[in-house]
Amino acid sequence: MLLCCLLIAGCASTPPRSYYRTPSSALEDPETTLLGRAFETEMAAHPGDSGILLVPSGEWAFGSRAGLANLAERTIDVQYYIWEVDTTGRLLAERLLRAADRGVRVRMLLDHITTKDTDFRFAAMAAHPNIEVRLFNPFETRGFRNIELITDLNRLNHRMHNKAFIADNAVAIVGGRNVGDNYFGVDTAANFRDLDLAVAGPVVQEISRSFDLFWNSEFAAPVDAVVEPTLTESEFEQQRQRLYQWVDELENFPYPIDLGGDAVLARLEALRDAFVWAPARALYDLPDKLSTREEDLADHLIEVGKRKDHEVMTESAYVIPGPAGIERTRLNQEQNVRQRLLTNSLATNDVAAAHAGYAKYRFDLIRSGVELYELRPDARLDRENWSLLGGKSKASLHTKAFVVDHELVGIGSFNVDPRSVQLNTEIVILVDSREVADQVLAYMDRGTLPENSYRVMLEFDREIGAERLVWITENDGQEVRYHSDPEVGPWRRFTAWMMGLLPIEKHL
Repeated sequence: MLLCCLLIAGCASTPPRSYYRTPSSALEDPETTLLGRAFETEMAAHPGDSGILLVPSGEWAFGSRAGLANLAERTIDVQYYIWEVDTTGRLLAERLLRAADRGVRVRMLLDHITTKDTDFRFAAMAAHPNIEVRLFNPFETRGFRNIELITDLNRLNHRMHNKAFIADNAVAIVGGRNVGDNYFGVDTAANFRDLDLAVAGPVVQEISRSFDLFWNSEFAAPVDAVVEPTLTESEFEQQRQRLYQWVDELENFPYPIDLGGDAVLARLEALRDAFVWAPARALYDLPDKLSTREEDLADHLIEVGKRKDHEVMTESAYVIPGPAGIERTRLNQEQNVRQRLLTNSLATNDVAAAHAGYAKYRFDLIRSGVELYELRPDARLDRENWSLLGGKSKASLHTKAFVVDHELVGIGSFNVDPRSVQLNTEIVILVDSREVADQVLAYMDRGTLPENSYRVMLEFDREIGAERLVWITENDGQEVRYHSDPEVGPWRRFTAWMMGLLPIEKHL
């Protein structure tokens, strides 16, 4: 309830505090590195195009990031909304430290709203001479965040939702995943269905330009200017050795973490033929999204949507279309454009308020011709993309992807909700390729199978004399129908309904 009060409070806006920061930029000559040379033949054969590879599984999502850290020679740039300090978060942080030990320059840019209890650990990493950590739009204090939200909500409600892992400005991972166990299929309670792209070629330099804009912006504060105290050299060394020892002694982690550069390069070479070379570009918001008058990412995506002829297929964790979005779906229906959407059910949504914002539009979406699907918490397919540790965990949807007319693909951090449109900064990789579209549609199609999702439809109820929602799925080949949100109890339904009454939609 405190969160709801904060969201509807009237607040004055103050600019971020000015911090001294040394400007820096992405590696200017990526072609001089192993990663830069890895695709030189393909780049010469496909001038102007970029290499695209889907990353659907937790193992490959973790392995690609760890592998790039192991192989990087000059620079690593990472930009994330969430970086947990759980097992995978600590492992990937350790990979960055190992890279820094080799002389690699590491720049970490993290959103400060997600690091309340962990920012001091990132401050510890910044004690390494080759690692610099910055926090996006930081809070002034660590202990009184709720008070700051009340007094400075207009500024602090502006968050960096981007996700990117860039090695030597030559290969990058961009998509829906943050860093944490449940993004890589190793959490024992709940894991996300999610999708990234591994990219090479010119689009990587576009991603790096986006990173540099954020890194050098007034919103990026050096972590040691926000978190005190800094470590002495001996204290840092003790913490580093404890982390290294923890990794060396770690047991039962399902994925390899210590592959040498030769092994990583061999795996990359084995996957080289799987990359699709096609026109691609990075669309991204500017750091000062709330004040700039330039077109932002949402404007570009709306224009992309207007150019469709046949179908729009979408998979999004959070969907709150608003009246304008409903009007676009209605116009699509008039133009005989097929529309399909897979999103979270109440049982799989990790943000109850977001589901409340979505639920009020389900009738209108279906009436506007949208084929609506919601993920099942026991979705079978997603377990194939998780480790044995996550094999019995609950499924949740975190993908942000769309395909237009079976050839234009968008994958990134953008959700179909007001927060992505108006408040958060986002990044999306846009790919013009029927081959990539085929792969993404196959991924989406599997998500809408009855064993993985509910088809949400309208049916006429004679008893009440009106239409009502029905959730249709299959168990062991037999059709099952629900007439209220499946697999949740009365309290969760009531909580979502109550949240739907609050005037907080623009903040969701």
